Amino acid sequence: MKNQKTSARDMTSGSIVKQVILFSLPLMLGNIFQMLYNTVDSIVVGNFVGKEALAAVGSTSMITNMIVFFFNGFSVGAGVVIARDFGARDLKRLHRSVETTMAVTFIFCVIFTIIGILGVKPMLRFMDTPEDVFADATVYLVIYIAGISGLLIYNMGSGILRAVGDTTRPLLFLILTSVLNIILDLLFVVVFHAGIAGVAWATILSQFISAALILRLLTRTQDIYKMVWKDLAVDKDILGQIVQVGLPAGIQSVITAFSNVFVQSYINYFGSGVMAGWSCYNKLDQFIMLPMQSMAMAATTFVSQNIGAGNRKRADQGTATTVLMSVGITAVIALGLFLYAPAAIGLFSRDASVVDYGTMFIRTNVFFLLANCVNHVLASALRGRGDAKAPMVIMLLSFVAIRQVYLFVITRYFINTPKAVGFGYPVGWVTCCIIEVSYYFYRMHMQGKDRI
Repeated sequence: MKNQKTSARDMTSGSIVKQVILFSLPLMLGNIFQMLYNTVDSIVVGNFVGKEALAAVGSTSMITNMIVFFFNGFSVGAGVVIARDFGARDLKRLHRSVETTMAVTFIFCVIFTIIGILGVKPMLRFMDTPEDVFADATVYLVIYIAGISGLLIYNMGSGILRAVGDTTRPLLFLILTSVLNIILDLLFVVVFHAGIAGVAWATILSQFISAALILRLLTRTQDIYKMVWKDLAVDKDILGQIVQVGLPAGIQSVITAFSNVFVQSYINYFGSGVMAGWSCYNKLDQFIMLPMQSMAMAATTFVSQNIGAGNRKRADQGTATTVLMSVGITAVIALGLFLYAPAAIGLFSRDASVVDYGTMFIRTNVFFLLANCVNHVLASALRGRGDAKAPMVIMLLSFVAIRQVYLFVITRYFINTPKAVGFGYPVGWVTCCIIEVSYYFYRMHMQGKDRI
């Protein structure tokens, strides 16, 4: 499948470690630059606008995540279908899968923009957003969601490229637009004094440029995944397969994100200082999760391509290898962040209370992310096999039900402190790890390793 005219990567042969590294390294770097969008927003408003604006940006991420995560679930389903077509060498069906994916993407862009804007104020009220933060949060969210189509189109386009093993060119686009976002942030806030609205405009303008670049690539390439505008149509059979994998993943992501809105409401109870510290912790937490997320995406494509090629044993070997690599990389990063937590939080704010609370959240939770490595990779590997319902049920039980029960009980009957609330994340991660590992090995025991 690889030749001089293609940027696709065939993962059905060769060294598993090498294939996973070559796939996930550009993806991890790309995810880092994508994370820079909101992180730079937080750094700029924290240093040039104020603590309330920083809290506003941090608290709104829970809402935007619900839109992005649901759409990313659809992207996972599309990626599994496209990767299987690629692994099976079914180029005609691959073409139909790409056209169906992009046609539905444009429909989703319209729906999510309308629903998102209408839901801004109700969601902020639902989260008990403090009045000193509410106005800034509203301004930021309305502008951000009005331009969210750029992010959705880029994510889906890069998802198509990931499915055929190409993670390098999406990285180059992100580097370009991330640098542009930094420049525009400083221009709008420091030079034009546009405040929190300025960082929102900088973000969506950069995202639209990344979307334009990915569309140009898909439509002008001569590769096997070329998108042809006149062929855009929804193939019901292919859409059904995408939904079969993507809908459970999307539902799980949305409900988990919605559950985190409740977590944010518990944090909001303690005021803007704790909110800002929690916001900084979440930004850094998202960065440390990038390696595991990249490895998880690698597992999805690796397993999907090998299942399409009929090589289930190699798919199993790739899953185990990816879990070990994810845990090892995350452990090293976690140690560094634990040791230098105050300096890391200080990038976002010099306020002493913000630094203290952010440091506390990091040092309490960071090593529990090793359990989350296992969660993400195993869930992605299962989805690559077409089993999307089990990861959805396990993650909803752990990240939503058990986490919310813990928060209710600990704050009502034991102790209501920021540290106790923040520990709700590790409670969900560890529970999920125990259940998901048990389920994975149960399947291996019941069906035989080569039949999973």
